[in-house]
Amino acid sequence: MKTCIAIRHVAFEDLDLLEPVLRQRGFQIQVIDAPLGGLDDVDPLAGDLLVVLGGPIGVYDHGAFPFLTTEIEMVRRRLDADRPTLGLCLGAQIMAAALGARVFANPNGKEIGWSSLSLTPEAATSPLSQLGTAPVLHWHGDTFDLPHGAVRLASTPQTLNQAFAVGQCGLALQFHVEASTMGLERWYVGHVGEIAATDGVSVTGLRAAAQTEGAAMQRIGPAMFGAWLDQVCA
Repeated sequence: MKTCIAIRHVAFEDLDLLEPVLRQRGFQIQVIDAPLGGLDDVDPLAGDLLVVLGGPIGVYDHGAFPFLTTEIEMVRRRLDADRPTLGLCLGAQIMAAALGARVFANPNGKEIGWSSLSLTPEAATSPLSQLGTAPVLHWHGDTFDLPHGAVRLASTPQTLNQAFAVGQCGLALQFHVEASTMGLERWYVGHVGEIAATDGVSVTGLRAAAQTEGAAMQRIGPAMFGAWLDQVCA
C-alpha cells in the first residue's frame, strides 16, 4: 500500500478535498501534528508522498516554534532526494526556505479571498493547466523569492510567486486547492481574529465568495491534485 505523510500545523487546515483523492488511489494516510513534536521520529525519505499543509505562522517564527527548524530540514532532505513533496501555503513557504530562498512578509499586503491565477507557459504542460482561469483561494500574508533551480508556475498581481516546481517531484502552491466549502467554516472560526483585523475582508464575504467564485474549485482542485499524483506517484 502507498503511504502519504501529511504534516499538519493546525487541526482545521487539513487535507480536506485531497483526502478522498488519496484514498481512491490506495494511499494510507499518516497525519503528523508538527507542534506536538510529531516530526522527531519521521524519516524524511519515508512515505511515497509528503504533503506539508498550511497554518497561520511564518517560517521565520522558529524562535517561538522550534519545530519549524526540524521541519525545514526534513523537507530539504526530501527535496534533495527528489521524493514526491507537495507544499500548500505555509507548506510552500517551508519548501522555499528548505531550498535556501528568502521568505518574508508580502510588501503588497495580505491576500485573502478568491481570484484567478496567471499561469506561466511552463504551467501549460503541468497539472496546474487544469486550473485555467478558475478562482483559487488565497489566504496568506507572506511570500518568498523563487528558489534557485525552481520553475515558476503561477502568479497574481499581488504575489509574484504563487506556485513553483522543483525537480521532477516537488510542487509548491502558495494558494489553496484543498479547502472545501464546508471545511472553510472551521477556517472562519480559527482565523476570526485575522479576518477582523484585515480591511475589506469579512466572514460573510468569504462565505459568499466560496459559494460562488469557489464552487468550481471543489471539482477542479482535486482533479489537478489527482493528475499531479498520477505523474509523480505512478
